[in-house]
Amino acid sequence: MRKAPAAVVSSCLAVAIFAIHDGRAATPPSGSVTSTAAATWDFAAVVAGQFTDTGIEEVCPPGVCDNYDLTVVLPQPAAQFYVANTATLTIHYEWTSSQPTDMDVFVFGPNGAKYGPGSPDGLVTGPGFADIVIGDPLDGVWHVRETAALVPVPTASHATATLTVAARTSPPTPRIPPSAAKYFNYPADDQMPPALGSTTNGAHGAGEPSIGVNWKTGAAFIEAGNHTLRAIFDDSASPAKVQWADKRSPFARVSLDPILWADSSTGRVFESQLDGACSTTSFTEDDGESWVLSQGCGTPAGPDHQTLGGGNFAAPKPAVTTYPHAIYYCSQGIVTAVCARSDDGGLTFGPGVPIYNLTQCGGLHGHVRVSPDGTAYVPNEDCTDLAGVTRPAVVVSSDNGLTWSIRTVALAKSSRPGGDPSAAAGAANTLYVGYVNFDGHPKISISRDHGLTWTKPFDAGAGYGIQNAEFAEVIAGDDDRAAFAFLGTPTPGDDQSSGFNGVWHMYVSTTYNAGKTWVTADITPTDPVQRGCIWNGGGSNPCRNLLDFNDITTDRIGRVLIGYADGCTGSCVNDPTANASFGPASAQDALATIARQATGKTLLGAYDGVLPK
Repeated sequence: MRKAPAAVVSSCLAVAIFAIHDGRAATPPSGSVTSTAAATWDFAAVVAGQFTDTGIEEVCPPGVCDNYDLTVVLPQPAAQFYVANTATLTIHYEWTSSQPTDMDVFVFGPNGAKYGPGSPDGLVTGPGFADIVIGDPLDGVWHVRETAALVPVPTASHATATLTVAARTSPPTPRIPPSAAKYFNYPADDQMPPALGSTTNGAHGAGEPSIGVNWKTGAAFIEAGNHTLRAIFDDSASPAKVQWADKRSPFARVSLDPILWADSSTGRVFESQLDGACSTTSFTEDDGESWVLSQGCGTPAGPDHQTLGGGNFAAPKPAVTTYPHAIYYCSQGIVTAVCARSDDGGLTFGPGVPIYNLTQCGGLHGHVRVSPDGTAYVPNEDCTDLAGVTRPAVVVSSDNGLTWSIRTVALAKSSRPGGDPSAAAGAANTLYVGYVNFDGHPKISISRDHGLTWTKPFDAGAGYGIQNAEFAEVIAGDDDRAAFAFLGTPTPGDDQSSGFNGVWHMYVSTTYNAGKTWVTADITPTDPVQRGCIWNGGGSNPCRNLLDFNDITTDRIGRVLIGYADGCTGSCVNDPTANASFGPASAQDALATIARQATGKTLLGAYDGVLPK
């Protein structure tokens, strides 16, 4: 839903405030829920014009919002109870209206974490409902709030809270919907011969991997440190077999940060190794058999977190180009982030152009992506909007990188530990952005006007009770098809803490109807990707083995491939006492792994039926 103009918001708020003076009108105003007793209440009638991204649910002014204080009572204090048990808090919210109405419900935890809006979400005439499901809720007082997003006539509602408890199982019982695409995981062959001049093949040094596919040959590549690992899949067998090879570039020696990007349709594959204020970059057009040295970056450039990407030029196209696509090199400086463009296929780059500074965005940016119309997007987790609220954003250029603007994602808020958001555009330029919200939940929002307005976010982990997520990665194909991959755990708490005991799996959420519905599946149900914390603060923390991100791409038929570092291998897989903070070594691994779609629809409808159902 689009954000209402400030004047409209102010006008509607004024009417509502004069109409009702008590913002705490729920009947009763408070109550408790236990594992044996539900809580029920009636919210007061609310009415409003179109409200989105105005902070209504946080301040809860009368007339457009109502509040109920719900005390969650666990059989024991949370810290003790959740050692051997699990709980699920469900808020069911319902109303009836004679006009098209969008009512929202939000929940705020005792620690300030925000959940909502409920699902399903949208305009409804007649009976409507929304549910919020929260795994392992903290004990204490929760604020449950109804808000009027678009409510033409005053509308009241009814709500019920239930709490169910059960013994905790490990690993979690997989809940993969029948309609979900299935994936097969391919760990790199750690016995493959090292590239010439190397003593190891790098398979176990794949923290923050990136992935790409040469659509001309089908070869897939995953970057493991300064080793470019090639995977050639044989689909004559089921599941497909794979042949691994270390195709490290002879120019890839010193590396502070590795990046790989494939210009898939041309078959040109780049590897970039950060080396101070620039990078040593090279590319191959024969699947790693030979490499060509690039200039590496434009100047000035930043000394951290570089990214490479590219796509069509925006109109009007530069007068002189010698390659069909614009190639961008972006990097993070101390004060500013900078992007430079290449017009000759990455051989050389033009000057670096500042895209934001520290007064506008903090932290590190994510990977640059280019939409079919040539719009370039650089996502960032921590940008400040006009109201002073920090939100995930895309930094956007529609003129081939000459100028950039910051567009924050409505209804999202920056997460404390950060982490790169991910952006990808479909065939008709619909933009999908996945991120970790401030409450730790993996969410995805959609924009159809280059980030000016946004749909309400979808919580991709709600069906699994995901309370913490990391490494959001998004790819799109047809305009109505996209996939959102992330690491998630149902364990609540501070996932940056060395004492965090979460078990992390890889999840993929897919839409085939432009975000109207998403189907989420756990694609590593019996093999955790990590046990313990996933540290995002830099330095040498033991549970920083995965470093900063994963990556996602598609092959020629739209099949999804995810490149990730597996941090839990060997004995760690079945040992619940293993923990990335404390070891053993098998719980601190970073094994290059590709999750490859094996069944179901791909992201290109033209190839429906090519993969088995």
